[in-house]
Amino acid sequence: MKTDDKTKQIEDLLLLQRVAQRISANLELDSLLDEIVNDVAQTFGCTRSGILLIDDLTNELVIAAVRGWTVNYHVKGDRFKIGDWGITGHVASTGKTYYAPDVSVDPYYQVSEELTRSELDIPLKSRGQLIGVFNAQHDHVNGFSPDHIKLLEALACHIGTAVQNAQLFQRERKEKERMAREFAEARRIQQVLFPKSPPDIPGFAISGLCEPCQEVGGDWYDYIPLNDGRLGIVLADVAGKGLGAAMLMSSTRTVLRLVAEAGQSPGEVLRRVNNILLQDCPTAKFVTMVYAILDPKNRKMVMANAGHPHPLCIDSSGTHFLETEMGLPLCIREDPFSERTIEMPEGCRILFYSDGVTEAMNSSGELYGEQHLVESMLKQPSVEDIIGDVRRFQTGRGGSDDVTVVLIEGKEVRS
Repeated sequence: MKTDDKTKQIEDLLLLQRVAQRISANLELDSLLDEIVNDVAQTFGCTRSGILLIDDLTNELVIAAVRGWTVNYHVKGDRFKIGDWGITGHVASTGKTYYAPDVSVDPYYQVSEELTRSELDIPLKSRGQLIGVFNAQHDHVNGFSPDHIKLLEALACHIGTAVQNAQLFQRERKEKERMAREFAEARRIQQVLFPKSPPDIPGFAISGLCEPCQEVGGDWYDYIPLNDGRLGIVLADVAGKGLGAAMLMSSTRTVLRLVAEAGQSPGEVLRRVNNILLQDCPTAKFVTMVYAILDPKNRKMVMANAGHPHPLCIDSSGTHFLETEMGLPLCIREDPFSERTIEMPEGCRILFYSDGVTEAMNSSGELYGEQHLVESMLKQPSVEDIIGDVRRFQTGRGGSDDVTVVLIEGKEVRS
């Protein structure tokens, strides 16, 4: 091999490497295709160039990018049946490079540009799969030398990989965008299910707040008006996150409301809700719930607990957590739920909360825990203050779970 030939070969290889690196760095499909036909093809001496991608659903070639046509004979979006039209259709059907040094005598050629005298079509493949065709045309007869054809075939290998990577990136991005829209809609629906305003109960102040994490979760609280001025109060948490947890939360809310309206005791309500959910609850899913009925006339609250964190009570006797004897989470098995009655005089405060409160973690890996919660409650805060304290504790880490609280306070009865 002559020195000039070796030098030319090295220059071609370096040019191929630079071009391949440039196109491989672009993951935006449209701009990648435009870059190939506008810059890369021109670098390799193509008067006109185009990229056609295969639509597997219709078995067609679709023009994805074009450059150099004197008239808009072919534009983006034009479609051709594979094997039915021109050299590109032939290459797509055979999967092999085809060169027409003189298109005027070629049996497969279809006129797409009056100035074209020679045409080269190379299959674009990735991982052995045909994904499209690279089309290059020249105004001269035999416009592509054997060395040029080899160089463009080598380039086509890089183009095929770059195009498929960009397609995968585009699909993943669209899927993420779709999921983000669905999660946003699920979160919006979830927020609609929370009470619009606190209930007006003589002698009591009741407030609730849920601050969601970034994901759709399963926290939920509600107030259910009952006969004789009583009020059902619930705070629940579905295990897990995502749309599945949100859907189970919505179903649980519906079942609880239907059952609770009959005004039965909290333990019986949880038993009936549990039995209904057991018939359809997904495997490995469960719901923790505390449900109470507040009777403002007698200033008492009766509660039952299905595996939920024990409510915190502060009254004249001190600070204590309200435990119950029996009560597994819902959706595990048929089981009774014991009840507990709490006197609610003026000054008594009871806090329902989700495990997102006590299990909140700071940057050092420490849990917020029950002690922090007691200290916060002793300051006689609002629900906003409690959640704010939890979020400040998490500074530098961010929340990974919903934080939900409901505060029931005994107040002076005004005549």
